[in-house]
Amino acid sequence: MAAQKINEALEHIAKAEKYLKTGFLKWKPDYDSAATEYGKAAVAFKNAKQFDQAREACLREAEAHENNKAAYEQAGMMLKEMQRLPEAVQLIEKASMMYLENGTPDTAAIALERAGKLIENVSPEKAVQLYQQAASVFENEERLRQALEMLGKASRLLVRGRRLDEAALSLQKEKSIYKEIENYPTCYKKTIAQVLVHLHRNDYVAAERCVRESYSIPGFNGSEDCAALEQLLEGYDQQDQDQVSEVCNLPLFKYMDNDYAKLGLTLVVPGGGIKKKSPNATQDKARGPATVGSHAEEEEDEYSGGLC
Repeated sequence: MAAQKINEALEHIAKAEKYLKTGFLKWKPDYDSAATEYGKAAVAFKNAKQFDQAREACLREAEAHENNKAAYEQAGMMLKEMQRLPEAVQLIEKASMMYLENGTPDTAAIALERAGKLIENVSPEKAVQLYQQAASVFENEERLRQALEMLGKASRLLVRGRRLDEAALSLQKEKSIYKEIENYPTCYKKTIAQVLVHLHRNDYVAAERCVRESYSIPGFNGSEDCAALEQLLEGYDQQDQDQVSEVCNLPLFKYMDNDYAKLGLTLVVPGGGIKKKSPNATQDKARGPATVGSHAEEEEDEYSGGLC
């Protein structure tokens, strides 16, 4: 079966090359017919699992079609089958740029997302870049929900890679768009994620400011999200590890996206979690000895005149 498909592909290659030849009665190559034959050759090679030759046929098809965008993308997918992922992403990126130049930005963004998925496990840094590019294209086309999906993927990868400064900026971008489309409950969730990121950056001031600024979001003040964040910040500021852990184990935190839930479960207060004593406890302790002393004085007064 494979040999038959390979022979079939070679026949299409031969036909394509014949279409490209010129002669006394044929002054111009027939690029369209050649591209069609290269496309058929690519399919046959793919079916025979000859992915390198399939990729080459796709590239020839692209050239014959004067930089055919889809053919470049197909060539990238052949490289994916060969596990040559960085090269695959390069070709898909090239196709994406051509989609943009050709006035089909939606297709360009989808290609960028596809490339991001391909490279995510091999090079998360590159995947973040691709997702952010896709988000930018979608945002320019006012397809904000698709843009948010791409930004969300980028934010989670940044958190996973401990690139927390960039994650904080990415989350702020997400929250701004959710606010723009009036999806306020999701804004609350993004605020929780932001606060966790800032506290892992050891930036309590930024975390507190994030909550304070969120009071302007309709419904945030008085929500369970707001109450939980205020408790979290109080516990963190007082170095009360028990209180911080209790808040981070609430369903509100535990059932977030896994990357953010992990931030909550691994959050440690400064100073190794030494619990500060409350002012009331300190005052009570100070009062203790004085009370004992006063009782002693009363007893002394009672018996000061003797037993009689």
